[in-house]
Amino acid sequence: MDTRRRVLIVAYDDAQILDIACPSGALDIANRYGAQPPYSIELATLGRRAARSSAGILVGAGQGLEAVAGPLDTLFVVGGIGCEDAAADQRLLGHVRRLAGHSRRVASVCTGAYVLAAAGLLDHRRVTTHWGWGERLAERHPDVAVDVRPLYVRDGHVYTSAGVTSALDLTLALIEDDHGPTLARAVARELVTHLHRPADQAQISLFLAAPPPEDRLVRDLVGHIAGHLAEDLTPAALAARAGVSPRHLTRLFTAHLGTTPARAVRAARAEAAAHLVRSSGLSMAAIARRCGFGSAETLRQAFLDHYGMTGDRLRRMPDMPTARVRPRQKTPRP
Repeated sequence: MDTRRRVLIVAYDDAQILDIACPSGALDIANRYGAQPPYSIELATLGRRAARSSAGILVGAGQGLEAVAGPLDTLFVVGGIGCEDAAADQRLLGHVRRLAGHSRRVASVCTGAYVLAAAGLLDHRRVTTHWGWGERLAERHPDVAVDVRPLYVRDGHVYTSAGVTSALDLTLALIEDDHGPTLARAVARELVTHLHRPADQAQISLFLAAPPPEDRLVRDLVGHIAGHLAEDLTPAALAARAGVSPRHLTRLFTAHLGTTPARAVRAARAEAAAHLVRSSGLSMAAIARRCGFGSAETLRQAFLDHYGMTGDRLRRMPDMPTARVRPRQKTPRP
């Protein structure tokens, strides 16, 4: 009797290739590290056609979607810029709906949520998707509770994840649910990634926000700040680097980031320090020095202002908290 966990990944033209690679790659490594029962990974498209990814790379399908029969352990629907065409394909939706009824759990990667929503599988559920596509998904499907803040969301047996590489975080969580934390840690080490980012960690932070600031000067300074947190980043120093007055620099940051230079620097340092608190055993004093805070007490106050808690409490928390106030972010057109 075949006791493998059968995982089906549904692809289509203009899918994001990382949406396919992240779950399949992580599950493959789990098998090589001894997952019992192991995962059986399958890729299907309509008509068994090779799917042309948005990068132009053809991805061969092992079988036609219409020929797949249950039961399945996990049904994955990937995302990508082809998601809207996929969500309008009634044949595709019918097979996704059919197979969801024979699956222990159903998951979407990134804008794969568009397909699940169009198939009626997300009604009255809390879900997430790529932060730049959430508003349109919510407008198109008012019965779906869209929340673009977390990296992934579980609502019953339905899992949805945010953009692209968050599929890795979701898959590591599934591996941990199936086989325990030891195997999930081994897979994370093999992938040279964190185990795993918490589900409710914010998708984007000030200096990872997309699109980047439209103003080239602000964009260059954002990169400089992120890479030189321990250096002099006072408004005067940043203004001198940019060749503008401190007053003009403040106007630019307020217009393009929704915050002042000083607050932007403090937020960047607090976020970097929070990740070190969560991922390392460094002392608060060492983290403060590495991230540009003058002392552990200054870092403590920044954590209180930014997260509403001390670093020691943050280190003990099971999940990464969300900052109290985040800078204004612009939503791109898909």
